[in-house]
Amino acid sequence: MATDYDTPRKTDDDLNEDSIEELKSRRNDKSTSAVDVDEFEAAEGLELPGADLSNEELAVRVLPKQQDEFTCMSCFLVHHRSQLAREKNGQPICRDCD
Repeated sequence: MATDYDTPRKTDDDLNEDSIEELKSRRNDKSTSAVDVDEFEAAEGLELPGADLSNEELAVRVLPKQQDEFTCMSCFLVHHRSQLAREKNGQPICRDCD
C-alpha cells in the first residue's frame, strides 16, 4: 500500500475539533474590536521591576589602543593583529570586512 507523505495526518485532537459552522457562530457571537496600538506608546508605560536608572551615570573604563591592535578603516572597530586581513592603500582592513 502506497503512502502519500504530503497529505496532512489526522490526530485525536483533530477529530475532537468543532465543526466550521460552530466556529463561525462563535465568532459572530463575540464582539471583537481590533485596536491599533502604537508600539512606542505601549513601551513608554512599561516599567521593568527595579529598573529606576534615572540617577545613574554610565562609568566605562576606556583603554587606549594596544601595540598588538589596529583600527579597521572599513568598520572602524579595534581588532587584534590576528584579525588583520590585508591593507588597502596603506589602511588596515579586518577579516570581517575583507
